[in-house]
Amino acid sequence: MTVMRTKTPSGEAIGILPEAEFERRSALAEDATDARTIAASQDRLHNNNDELLTQFDLDRLRAAATPLAFWRDKRGLTISALAALVRTEVAVLAAMEQNERAGAIDLYRKLATALGIDVDDLVATADAA
Repeated sequence: MTVMRTKTPSGEAIGILPEAEFERRSALAEDATDARTIAASQDRLHNNNDELLTQFDLDRLRAAATPLAFWRDKRGLTISALAALVRTEVAVLAAMEQNERAGAIDLYRKLATALGIDVDDLVATADAA
């Protein structure tokens, strides 16, 4: 394999290598990143810091008006009980659950903590549909 060493116009040292070698190294780096992600996920599961959702749960999550509605129901909480836990009004949570209004990020953090999930779990994503 031929590698050329040169410098950018600003003087930064760089190496130029064949495209096939670049692709091979990129794939190896991606595989290493995937392996670290899997290991971290397995550690979280092993230490009970994460949970798996069943297919039934996933179907319910997709069918829910919002992830907030799903997680509140999954945790067996009423809107009133959750509102009391996060010290907000029931009407605010009801509107958030129906996607009629967004809450402040501070409220989402409190909700995530009360529900035992990450804030990201309360945000609907395009690929979740």
